[in-house]
Amino acid sequence: MGAERELAIVFADVVGSTRLYELLGDLRASETVGLCIRLMRQATEEHRGTVIKTMGDEVMATFASADDALTAAAEMQKVMAVQPMLHLPDGQVTLRIGCHYGPVVREHRDVFGAAVATANRMTSQAKPGQIITTAAMVEQLSHLWRSAVRQVDLATPKGATAEVLLYEVLWQEEIDDVTSMVRPLVMTPSPRHAPARLLLRAGGTEFVVDARQTAMTVGRADDNDLVLRGNLVSRLHARIEQARTRFVLIDQSTNGCFVLGEGMPELFVRRDTFVLQGRGLIGLGQSPQAGTAQTLEFVCEE
Repeated sequence: MGAERELAIVFADVVGSTRLYELLGDLRASETVGLCIRLMRQATEEHRGTVIKTMGDEVMATFASADDALTAAAEMQKVMAVQPMLHLPDGQVTLRIGCHYGPVVREHRDVFGAAVATANRMTSQAKPGQIITTAAMVEQLSHLWRSAVRQVDLATPKGATAEVLLYEVLWQEEIDDVTSMVRPLVMTPSPRHAPARLLLRAGGTEFVVDARQTAMTVGRADDNDLVLRGNLVSRLHARIEQARTRFVLIDQSTNGCFVLGEGMPELFVRRDTFVLQGRGLIGLGQSPQAGTAQTLEFVCEE
């Protein structure tokens, strides 16, 4: 029996591989999946990880460091997004990636344990192009990586017995700055025209998100920073956080948020994130109307 140790576990799989075989035929589809596996393996090994096994269109890897695991996962997404051979007539081939940190038993070049199952479940929670991880993983991250991770949901993954917090790694924001992922990428803000603070108003109450107060919550429960009542408002409806030079709306509700900004059409955000710019209105569970109890006014101030 192998010894138990704590590791970061990453599962990455190619989205829609069955469709690839239908679209490209067996030979070319097999070559395409093989290229994806090679890119995932290369990203793993370049960031001090170990590929434990490949299973068809999926790679399972482990890392001693949570930072290395997310760096490798972000690199996988980045190289997939810019690989010309993976651009097909109906779109780019993408990955779903799930990560977790916890105790595993290593035996016969394989790893076992509940943490492995949890990491695999995170993959099923990810959308194409996403990296989803857990609170246990976030707790192991350095400050640099934590600034690129946002809570997006509370769910009971298939096969689990309890709800878990889900976190998304916002790797897309850094794609233009990446050469070796994360070491320079997280700390390369663009100070020009960056908003210094976000002013929020609702029902005569005002709240500021800035360098001193980097996050706030809004919902109908009394423990929120801004309390808005309404039948369509969830207890914890949304979070608004400062993410480097941006202010991000993170919807966590049943009915979603409707965002109306200057010069833009109304957008619906549900269990997703949205970068707030300029000034506008946020409607909790319904279209925003200035002055109503379910509407939040926002202003990004430089």
